[in-house]
Amino acid sequence: MRIAVPKESVSGETRVAATPETVKKLASSGNDVVVQSGAGTAAGHPDSQFTDAGATIANDFAATVSGADAVVKVQKPSSEELAQLPEGSIFVGYLDPLTDEDTARALAARKISAFAMESIPRTTRAQSMDSLSSQATVSGYKAVLIAADESPKFLPMLTTAAGTVRPAKLFVIGAGVAGLQAIATARRLGAIVSGFDVRPAVAEQVESLGAKFVVIDLGTDDAETSGGYAKELTDEQKKLQTELMSQTVIESDIVITTAAIPGRKAPELIPEEVVNQMAPGSVIIDLAAETGGNCTLTQAGETVVHNGVKVIGPKNLPATMPLHASQLYAKNVSNLLELMIGEEGAVNVDFSDEILDGACLTHGGTLKKEAADGSFAPPAPVEEAAEESTTTPAEG
Repeated sequence: MRIAVPKESVSGETRVAATPETVKKLASSGNDVVVQSGAGTAAGHPDSQFTDAGATIANDFAATVSGADAVVKVQKPSSEELAQLPEGSIFVGYLDPLTDEDTARALAARKISAFAMESIPRTTRAQSMDSLSSQATVSGYKAVLIAADESPKFLPMLTTAAGTVRPAKLFVIGAGVAGLQAIATARRLGAIVSGFDVRPAVAEQVESLGAKFVVIDLGTDDAETSGGYAKELTDEQKKLQTELMSQTVIESDIVITTAAIPGRKAPELIPEEVVNQMAPGSVIIDLAAETGGNCTLTQAGETVVHNGVKVIGPKNLPATMPLHASQLYAKNVSNLLELMIGEEGAVNVDFSDEILDGACLTHGGTLKKEAADGSFAPPAPVEEAAEESTTTPAEG
C-alpha cells in the first residue's frame, strides 16, 4: 500500500496524521509512505525524522498524493486538495459526516473510499482507533490549564506565613472522556472538584477520581446511546437541568462544560442570568464552543468578559498540544489502516468488519451513510448525485 501523509492546510492546524513511530511501523510491514515536506514540523517532527523512519519526502500536496492507495489527514480536504486525490483511493480523516454533505458527495464523485474518524464505532475492539476519545483527552487536560492560567485564584489550598489560601472550586459539566480528564487534571492541581452528567452510571467514575458527583434527578436512568454518548434531553429535562445546576455553577470559581451532541447544536446549559450571579473573576471554559456553546454568552475562538466573568470558547484545543495529540491520532489512524491491508500487503477493505463498515462514508461512487437528521439524500450512484449537486466541497 502506498500511503500519503499531506501537510495540513487548515489555518491553526498543527497536528499531523502520521508520526515517525507510525511511519516506521507501516514501512516495516512493506508499505510505501510518502510525507509532504513540513507536515510534522509544528508537531515536533522535522522531515529528517520521517526519512529516518523509512518515509519518502515530497515537496507539495500533488506530489505527495500522486499514485497513493491511501491518503491520511487530520482535517478534511479542501476543494483544491480533493480534486487532486487519486480516483478510487482511500481517504482517512475528520469529515463532519453528519453535516457536510458537499464534501461527502465530492468524495463520492471521485470514487474515494472515505473513512470518517468521527464515525469509528465506540466498541472495545475499536478503542485503539477511537480518535474522538484520544483527542478529547487532550482537550480536557488543556481546558484545566487554560482555566488555571485565566483564574485569579490558586487551584490548590496553600498554607503560608501570610495566611491560608482556600482551594478553588471547579465544576465539570459532562463526564465523558474530556470531562473525566478535566476532573483528573483539576484534582491533581488541588482544586475542589465536582462533576455532573445526565448519565447516572458515570457517577462512580467521577467519584473514583476524587470528585463529588452532583446528583440531579432528570428521570434519565436510560440516558446513554448504544454508541456511548449521552442521549439528547427533552425540552422539559433541559430546563430542569439548567435550574438545578445553576446554584453549583454560581458557587464555582471555574466551570468547564463539555456537553455536545454529534451532528447537533450544543445544548445551552448556562444562561446569561446565571453568569450574572457568578463572582467576578470566575472562569467558564466552554469546550462545546465550536458547535454553538453550552453557555449562551460563548463565542467560538473568543474570550467574552461579562460582569467580570470570563467566558472562554476555545477552538481545536488538540492543535495547541500537537506533539502528543499527533502521537495519539497517528496511532488511531495507523491501527485503522492495518485493518485495510490484506495478507499480501494489498488493499483489502472488508465491509463485513463492523469498524470499517461503521466508519465508511463513501465507497465506489456511492454515499454509504446518511446524515442523522435525514438531510442527506439516500445513497445514489455518483453520476446522478453529481448532476443534481451544484455546490462545491467545503474548505477544510
